Amino acid sequence: MHRRLLGGALLVAIVGTVTAGVATARSGPLPADLQAVRAAVAEYHSFDQAVADGYSAAGEPCVSSPAGTMGIHAVNPSILGSGQIDALRPPILLYLPRADGSLRLVAVEYLAVALANTADGPVPWFGADPPPDGFFTPAPSVLGQSFNGPMPGHNAHMPWHYDLHAWVIEQNPAGVFAQFNPALSCD
Repeated sequence: MHRRLLGGALLVAIVGTVTAGVATARSGPLPADLQAVRAAVAEYHSFDQAVADGYSAAGEPCVSSPAGTMGIHAVNPSILGSGQIDALRPPILLYLPRADGSLRLVAVEYLAVALANTADGPVPWFGADPPPDGFFTPAPSVLGQSFNGPMPGHNAHMPWHYDLHAWVIEQNPAGVFAQFNPALSCD
């Protein structure tokens, strides 16, 4: 009996040690590269800190669809405008509104302008109709994932683009890199 208790305690200690290094997005495990993103944006649980560091959500609605919710997009124009893709410096933070009006960080988003291959070289594309295959430069990637797209801009001032969502704060039953989270709501 004493041996069984000792064996059980040893098993619990081993399992605890092995799993201690794996963070979770609520209840789902995240690999080390996504844990690093979560740590890099941890200060942005404070929306005031995000604003102090150049992020803005002014005029942004809470985006949802039948597929779920994205949230409110807080964009850092400086990071986005650099054209650089750095996993630890996402250009967009996604927030959900709380009942008291404050914002809760739920995910990050990476975005890159889809450049059209033209006779004048690569340029941003604002056309409404989908262009022919091979018209755009290839999709970038980050965290071992290719961006989604190309897709048209969400308004007349936004060019075609690629994006990638990473649900590093809230677990997404549709997947860590899904665009919408069916478990969340803007309400």
